[in-house]
Amino acid sequence: MKTVGIVACSNGQKMELKKQNEELVNYLESIGNKVILSNCIYEKDGVFSGSGKERAAELMRMFNNPDIEEIYDISGGDVANQILDDLDYAAIKNSKAIFWGYSDLTTIINAIYSQTGKCSVLYQVRHLVCGGCAEKQRYRFENRKELFNPAFVLVQGKSMEGVVVGGNIRCFLKLSGTKYFPDLKGKLLLLESYGGEVPQMTTYLAQLKQIGAFEQVKGILLGTFTKMEENKCQPDIVTLVKEFAGERIPVAKTREIGHGSDSKAIIIGERLVVSN
Repeated sequence: MKTVGIVACSNGQKMELKKQNEELVNYLESIGNKVILSNCIYEKDGVFSGSGKERAAELMRMFNNPDIEEIYDISGGDVANQILDDLDYAAIKNSKAIFWGYSDLTTIINAIYSQTGKCSVLYQVRHLVCGGCAEKQRYRFENRKELFNPAFVLVQGKSMEGVVVGGNIRCFLKLSGTKYFPDLKGKLLLLESYGGEVPQMTTYLAQLKQIGAFEQVKGILLGTFTKMEENKCQPDIVTLVKEFAGERIPVAKTREIGHGSDSKAIIIGERLVVSN
């Protein structure tokens, strides 16, 4: 039996999601897991499931439990970076537990990598019980080779190789100017987004250019940009990225990483090779 933890380090979950979350716990238990729940999951004070210190303490309780192998964050939103200063990165580095989350948890995932060199997983386990692709997602989750093989197509350049950093573009940029922002030199920069259209992506890409990101990375991985793609925005995200990053950097696109309920997982902090 594997022991796993469930946390919510970003916005607290609304109480109407409790039944769905209980279904997730039941599923995880049905495939042989013991599940330990954070005490900071549901909204208590506005969007908060606890103070920043309280949510950090609950996450550290999971990392410090020697039995826990994987920690699944089921939240998203805006406030995950509030906990970064209260995490014990030495303990996280020594823990066998691997953190899983997406969207706003991009902040925690990249802080863990920058401070410890440890990998985390960009993936939302709530897709195992919601969103219309639960059966497919459960198959992948139980057959991890199927979960961790997103297909990338190169749209510029012929190949790229490097350690993957990044995630949700808006949330990743919250780390800019802080000690938690990862060293981009020689990395593959993964970018995806749920909200935002051309004006917002232009702002984020301009900021990445201004901090020298495109002069340092060896490649750019593009996941889904949900609202842009739903609304068929022009210029599209590939065109925008090429405009800001230039013609030198290899760029690859996938529809299998992002906020979609059918999205696969990718490991932040692991080396990846993409080629034609």
